Amino acid sequence: MARWRKLGVIAGGGALPVRITTACAAQGADLHVIRLAGMADPVLADAPGDDCAIGEAGKIIRILKQENCDAAVFAGLVQRPDFSALKADWRGAALLPKVIAAAARGDGAILSVLVETLESEGLIVIGVEEVVQELTARPGAFGSRTPEEANFADMRKAAEIVHALGPFDVGQGAVVANGLVLAIEAAEGTDAMLDRCAALHNGVSHGGVLVKRPKPGQELRIDLPVIGAETIRRAAKAGLAGVAIEAGVALIIDAEEVAALADEAGLFVYGFTAQEVAPR
Repeated sequence: MARWRKLGVIAGGGALPVRITTACAAQGADLHVIRLAGMADPVLADAPGDDCAIGEAGKIIRILKQENCDAAVFAGLVQRPDFSALKADWRGAALLPKVIAAAARGDGAILSVLVETLESEGLIVIGVEEVVQELTARPGAFGSRTPEEANFADMRKAAEIVHALGPFDVGQGAVVANGLVLAIEAAEGTDAMLDRCAALHNGVSHGGVLVKRPKPGQELRIDLPVIGAETIRRAAKAGLAGVAIEAGVALIIDAEEVAALADEAGLFVYGFTAQEVAPR
């Protein structure tokens, strides 16, 4: 049984917020969508909700309370704003010094400030997996292909890189091919990182593995690693052998479609455990 009555969905870009609203509608769950201006998918215009700028913290809180939401979930891609040009309401302006200070520590720290703000207003902040449990990656293969031992070696190295860079709040992904580090995810995001891999010459990326896992100390209720159909398409274009994500703490949007696309492209998609990628 859900521990909330009405859910506020703070929606950034991408398919994840759409997937949440679709699941809630199918379950008959009550929700209200906060569509972040310039980020949320236009499909969400038909969902019950309001449009808010990212700096309008006061408006967002006021709407959630007026709509009797007792819980909130962050979902989707949120671009770091230009703080010098940010248009904020009074609550957003009051938060700005704290957000800017957090920004020096990374995007994870910014998100933690937002979580603390909502919780201080009495809202329960929950993770996406609590709303749509089937999105959580399970252990094992998705599709017909499984990693070979050489792929596991690349997975372990990429997973260690993400773990080691966690204190610097760099990103949640890395690509390794035959022991060679091809790319590390930074502010550009996973899609752009894969595009960089695709741009490499002489087939260097062939056989590589994209690994996505949470950073150490990450707030697991927000910004979990996510893959979907577009991830597989770009991984195939980059010539990778597969995509691996940490089971239980990462999300797959439309796992059946992801598995079918991976099979078609000859890639594996694999949910690994922490033990499988532990240093040997």
